[in-house]
Amino acid sequence: MTKKSIAVLGLGKYGRSLAETMYSLGDDVLVVDKDEQIIKDMSSKVTSAICANLDNEDEVNALGLQNMDIVITSMGGNLAASILSVAIAKEKGVPVVIAKASSNRMKMLLERVGADKIICPEEEGGVRSARILTSQYIHDYFEIDDNLCMIELQPRKAWIGKDLIELNLRKKYNMNVAAIKTAGGNWAYVDPTRKLTEDNFLMIIIEKDDLNKWR
Repeated sequence: MTKKSIAVLGLGKYGRSLAETMYSLGDDVLVVDKDEQIIKDMSSKVTSAICANLDNEDEVNALGLQNMDIVITSMGGNLAASILSVAIAKEKGVPVVIAKASSNRMKMLLERVGADKIICPEEEGGVRSARILTSQYIHDYFEIDDNLCMIELQPRKAWIGKDLIELNLRKKYNMNVAAIKTAGGNWAYVDPTRKLTEDNFLMIIIEKDDLNKWR
């Protein structure tokens, strides 16, 4: 999987969790916050850490966001800084801009200034969001316990037209396919001789260490 360059702006509990998980998954992660102590604490846990005031247009412009594949604003309690950061990131041509929202009104305003996706922390934790965001194939992620997780996975292009017997995912990746569905349909038991199509999704149980290797 190609390494991504990701900026996380705002380092509350959610932002720190998101940044640390993305970095542990192998991506280049830039973090930004105005709290010098937080930046000092995070500097060894990510690729780079910058102390900057995200309410200040000049300081946000100086971050070099145009070099990022993904920019994530996680200042759920600061609407002005979130709007400013999303707007600047979109102006600089960042392919994917994601924003944390703490209310429906904030969600609506961030969508209006161009956010590609809104994250609601009440529904998604930082680790779960990171797992989804860092893979183009993972559509959902659930932790079962400390070492085991369940993911909703879109088949890789190389898997299309093959059945599960041919793919032998259990042997190759230690993946256990629990169910399958077609987009818009319901989950069903797996027929191992059924050829996978582009609109299929697989429900897979896998150990977290094996998931990292699979990426």
